[in-house]
Amino acid sequence: MGEPAYRRVVIKVSGEYLAGDQPFGIHQPTIDRIAGDLIKARELGVEVAVVVGGGNIFRGVEVSSRGVSRTTGDTMGMLATVMNCLALESALSRKGQSARVLSALVMPEVCELFTTGSAHRYLAEGRIVLLAGGTGNPFFTTDTTAVLRAAEIGAQAVLKATNVDGVYSADPKIDKSAKRFDRLTHSQAVKGGYKVMDATAFALARETSLPIIVFSIAEPGSIGAILAGKGKGTIVAG
Repeated sequence: MGEPAYRRVVIKVSGEYLAGDQPFGIHQPTIDRIAGDLIKARELGVEVAVVVGGGNIFRGVEVSSRGVSRTTGDTMGMLATVMNCLALESALSRKGQSARVLSALVMPEVCELFTTGSAHRYLAEGRIVLLAGGTGNPFFTTDTTAVLRAAEIGAQAVLKATNVDGVYSADPKIDKSAKRFDRLTHSQAVKGGYKVMDATAFALARETSLPIIVFSIAEPGSIGAILAGKGKGTIVAG
């Protein structure tokens, strides 16, 4: 592969993807494969931070619709992201890659509290930094968390790993005529209401001038390919 397009990135991985072919929970072969892909990205010389969703374990929005308050539901969802990050940290460690979980929620017996200083330090040391606990506040998605943390730690891009190879005009699994975009502006993404990432995340990326690259994580090595400028995806920038 060629020189990486970015030197420091935040990679957003959906919690649902970690379930693999299971209805919920953590599919160990899947998380091991993602860990391997993250290590290969690190070996390109890229400093890697990761935000993981919690939808494979718990979704606050769904539970709040059944009677639990949205604030409580979202807090439970943030705790699910901590569990996912701990599982990914373990997978990385087994493969010989040093990693560190930093959480927006205070839980010193479990993991370290996120600060920009600690994130900068661990990235500079070559560790993969796993950003857990969302923003620490309800009503914000992990998509928004990824953009927020990227801005805070001076990342050059957010890589949104999904189950589709970019942004489409409609769900390509349902609408076979859906158009795939190679490039969009942040404003176009917000106005289009494309479901691949929430509008708040796109708007924050616009305000902070952060490019978002939407790509499929289904293929092994896709993270490295995107970083080398050879992967297939949609660039949302400008």
